[in-house]
Amino acid sequence: MCGRYAASRRPEDLAGIFEIEQWEPEETLAPDYNVAPTKEVYAVLDRPLKDADDPRPVRQLRKLKWGLVPSWSKTPEGGARMINARAETVHEKPSYKRAFSSRRCIIPADGYYEWVTAAAERELEVEGKKKRPRKQPYFVLPADGSVFAMAGLYEFWRDRTLPDDHPQAWWVTCSVITTEAETTPLAVAPAEGPHALADIHPRMPLMLTPDRWDSWLDPSRTDVEDLRSLLAPPPPGLMRAYPVSTAVSNVRNNGPELLKELEGPEEGTLF
Repeated sequence: MCGRYAASRRPEDLAGIFEIEQWEPEETLAPDYNVAPTKEVYAVLDRPLKDADDPRPVRQLRKLKWGLVPSWSKTPEGGARMINARAETVHEKPSYKRAFSSRRCIIPADGYYEWVTAAAERELEVEGKKKRPRKQPYFVLPADGSVFAMAGLYEFWRDRTLPDDHPQAWWVTCSVITTEAETTPLAVAPAEGPHALADIHPRMPLMLTPDRWDSWLDPSRTDVEDLRSLLAPPPPGLMRAYPVSTAVSNVRNNGPELLKELEGPEEGTLF
């Protein structure tokens, strides 16, 4: 699962990392250390420029809303519940399969937050049932400090209650693809607590290594079986995780202090 993440990199830095050809300065977002569903987020995508004569895809940095609204949806109200798409079923679920075949993106992050779940809670999570309140939060990030490139999907939705020239007539929304959490040892594990991502939570965002970026973003690749090969998990041993303050559990809290590594889990929490 991915329900919260941090994104502090400047668009100029992201442009260099992802070889961005087009981004609009007016879409610049402030650093966000507690990105929550329905917020506006950065996404990297390959798409022809609007109203351009050249039909070639252009690598763009766009501002999207986190929480996918399918194009056929009558209202946008379900977007907040569609922040994640499971890699195992994304190719067949009505809400995601059209975007999977032609509207894929990368959602850049510093890393993501996950709250450790006890064994009984994990069983409920796997079964898709509601679980008890989360416990100790951990921040998960690439061990080498590189960008965490999360595989994503994006979609366009037209608000029919507004005229064509209204600035909010079109919504562009996105979802993060998740996969089974790694069971192999973390590259850097806490001295006290989980030693693998699966010890924290059974799911994790699907991280794309740089060698997969171009293939994932290529809109000319539409064959479902071909695309499913891109959903393979990254090589093991690339990640680290460490405990952070439970202050991140409140979406109103936002600042670099949320990323501060604790010496161990806070008193009264799991692990």
